[in-house]
Order: sequence, then structure tokens, then C-alpha cells
Amino acid sequence: MAHTPPIAVVTGAGSGIGRHVTVALLKAGYRVALAGRRESTLQETLAREASGRALTIPTDVSDAAAVDRLFGEVCDTWGHVDLLFNNAGVAGTPSPVEDVVFADWQAVIGTNLTGAFLCAQAAFRSMKQGDPQGGRIINNGSLSAHVPRPHAVAYTATKHAITGLTKALSLEGRAFNIACGQIDIGNAASDMTAAFGRGVLQAGGVHAVEPTIDVRHAVDAVLYMASLPLEANVHCLTVMATSMPYIGRG
Repeated sequence: MAHTPPIAVVTGAGSGIGRHVTVALLKAGYRVALAGRRESTLQETLAREASGRALTIPTDVSDAAAVDRLFGEVCDTWGHVDLLFNNAGVAGTPSPVEDVVFADWQAVIGTNLTGAFLCAQAAFRSMKQGDPQGGRIINNGSLSAHVPRPHAVAYTATKHAITGLTKALSLEGRAFNIACGQIDIGNAASDMTAAFGRGVLQAGGVHAVEPTIDVRHAVDAVLYMASLPLEANVHCLTVMATSMPYIGRG
């Protein structure tokens, strides 16, 4: 990264992959702003690596004013943003298409897509104005950016959209030394994937147990993407459990 120590913003830092990536970045020497809905869970993350190089900033990423406050506080404190891990996301309530409640649809779109855009926009502005100019945005996609699971129309739609967002940011970032890539993670062990060991609905209508991988493999992949010089970019990286039912027909 351009600045030493580099400055990262991690959304969804209070749990799951966001928590693990935050801890890994702090151990790697980054200054990290932890963003998430609840101060208590952000503090739980920070307790795992109390480096003194962190800010906890409760943020609802679907709220434009809250995102402005997040990046304003980071820039007021540290001056700029080098890295955004655009990770905040919700799965929504599993439901057949015809039964999806509009409020649930809006909630998933608001967090997964609008939130990702708002944070990317704010990071983009900071990186464009930086001295030296530039930075990196890593969007957390999903295997659902490629293929859906049953009863997950809102989540699938947002993750497909993240791919378009990644491409647009990558294109417009070229002129300003801003790199943007996407990581698509399949079945990293977390609270969100806890049910996979009990069996989940498959495309053919049956329930089946799915394998998971240790979350550290996803974390290592994010850190690799973040470690590259800005003239190099991993546009899209997939890390997944080898035998999960992604490759093949359902």
C-alpha cells in the first residue's frame, strides 16, 4: 500500500469473515476502522487483537449519512483510506420467490448492494484525493454471484450485482490508481454456514450436508489481494470447499 502503516476500513467487522479479516489486518500492521451495526460486537472483535491501531465506528451501511460519518471519522483521524474490504452483508429470510416479503427484499438490497456502493463511493473519493493517489477496494461477493441457492432470490440478486459493481469500480479506478477486485467465498465455516453440517436445500429439492473450509483460507486470500502493489490486481478470486456442490448440475 502507498502509506505506512496502511489504513483499512472493514465493514461487517463484528462477526464472521469480517471479524477474522480485521484481526488478520491488525496483526499485519494495518490501522483498521471497524464498521458494523453494534458497538458491542465490534469491541468483541477488537479484543482479539488489541493493537492500539483501531477505531470502532458503529455504522449501518445502508444509511448514506452513516457511511459519510464513517469515512469522515477515518479521514479526520488518519487522513485517508488505503483499503476497503466491502464485506457487510445479510442472507435474508429463506423463502420461495412468490412469498418474499418486500421489507425483507429491501433489507437485503439495502445492506448487500446499496451499502457496498455507498462505502465504495466514499472510499473512492478518499483514494482519488490521496497523496499519493490510489488505493484498493475488495468486494466480498459469494458463489451466489455465479449460481443461486434455492429460496435466496434477494441474496443472489445482490451478489450478482456486486460483480457489476466490481467491474465498474475497476474500470473507473484505472485513471486514479484505484484497484478493485472481488472474492467469492464458498462455505467458509461461520455462523452463516453453521446449518450446512445439518443439511441444506439443494437445487434438486433434496437436503444434503455440505462441506465447509476453515475461514482462515478466505482470510489468507483477502490478505493476498490486499498485499499486491497497485499496479497488480486480482479481479476475481474464488476460494471454496473442494467437494461442495457448486461445480456440476443440480
